[in-house]
Amino acid sequence: MSVIYLIFNEGYSASCGESLTRIDLSSEAIRLCRLLLSLHDDSKVRGLLVLMLLHESRRGTRTDSVGDIVLLEDQDRLQWDQKMIREGSELIEQLLRSGRVGAYSLQAAISAVHAEAKKPADTDWSQIVTLYDLLLRIVLGPVVQLNRAVAIAMRDGPDAGLVIIDAILKRGELQQYTLAHSARGEFLM
Repeated sequence: MSVIYLIFNEGYSASCGESLTRIDLSSEAIRLCRLLLSLHDDSKVRGLLVLMLLHESRRGTRTDSVGDIVLLEDQDRLQWDQKMIREGSELIEQLLRSGRVGAYSLQAAISAVHAEAKKPADTDWSQIVTLYDLLLRIVLGPVVQLNRAVAIAMRDGPDAGLVIIDAILKRGELQQYTLAHSARGEFLM
């Protein structure tokens, strides 16, 4: 499964080449995951499929006409692939109801909250924080903690997120991680 996700990630955010995305790779990863799921109905495989579907639903809006990244809150949500979002949302609801949740399914649930918001202001940040709290029970890592800090800042205000981000940076784990400093800079503005 990890290999499938690596293929998807390279398609979702290519490490080299002229384009940020490679639809051939992300589509192949989704196809392989569907095949794996048909052979073995497993909650981890299902969670990975949902995660990839929800991320892929936004592919066409992730870059502008010159290839620069467009942040999630600035993407044209009307252009998101609603069929993929519906499929992903239905699958994640089934997984959550079953109680068979893991790291992929919790990440997928977070993506579903974003995907179901009609506009950025409609995002249920309290639900996202709760999902990150659950994810931290499985994956206790500084990047998950950083993402949770951003969600807290969006829910409670920049100062609340800054306290957590500063604590993470003070531990030194993400000193070289540019997204941590970028998030911090956003909340200082």
